[in-house]
Parts: sequence; structure tokens; C-alpha cells
Amino acid sequence: MEEQRILGLDVGERRIGVALSDASGRLATALTTIAATPHEQALAQLARLSAKHAVCAIVIGLPLTLRGEIGPQAASVQRFAASLEQALQLPIHLVDERLTSAAAEQLLRDMGLKPEKRRQQIDQVAAALILQDFLDQRREAEERSAT
Repeated sequence: MEEQRILGLDVGERRIGVALSDASGRLATALTTIAATPHEQALAQLARLSAKHAVCAIVIGLPLTLRGEIGPQAASVQRFAASLEQALQLPIHLVDERLTSAAAEQLLRDMGLKPEKRRQQIDQVAAALILQDFLDQRREAEERSAT
């Protein structure tokens, strides 16, 4: 099987959670959190991470409203995704991330992490959940097409 690492991002106003798939593109792992501003610095850090890990694509969570519409936050993420695509020349996949941060918060709470530790890790865990959902859907689609 061809190795293909994918970067997953949970883009917020202040921080960007980053996750990375394994080489087989099956398992997502929380990687780090970077500052979202200044914008150029965030793009440069993501470029370095992408090069270091030989990333072939990027998955970004799109924070749609609960009604599934594009609100101000989702529009901001779309603009960031366009800048990132232009800067890195990699395929960008936007995926619905509704309630991912809440799921990440609950997961960290269930693990028994104190509130301060949860705040430090929530963005990268949310990125891992976004990326894992993408990887699972892609694998299911491949399995359906193979039958």
C-alpha cells in the first residue's frame, strides 16, 4: 500500500489543532497546537509540518452551523483553507466538524484530565477526531467500491 500521510486541522480564531495520520492513512493521532495568528506564521508552521511529515493532503474541519449552513466562522475557515492551498499546493478537504470540540472535551474529561490540561490539548484532539472521521469515511467508500 502506498504511504500517504494526511494532516488534520481544527482551525480556530486563536489556535489551530493539528493531527497526523499514520503512513497507511488509517489512524489519526493528535500532533500539536499552533497559534492561528499571525496568519503568515501559521501558514509557515503548517508548511514545515507538511514537509517534515511528507503530507499528501490536508483535512480541515468546517464549523457549519447546527442547521448545516455556512456562518461567519465557517467562512473564515474557508478563507484560511484557500490561503493554505495556495501556499502549500496540496489538496485540501473541508469536512463537517459540527460538535467535534464538544466530543474532544468529553473524551479528555473521560480520560480524567484536569481542566488546564484539557484546554492545552482540546484543539489537537479535535483535529484528530476530524481527521479520523475523514479517514474512516474514505476507507468505507473504498471498501464499497471494491465490492
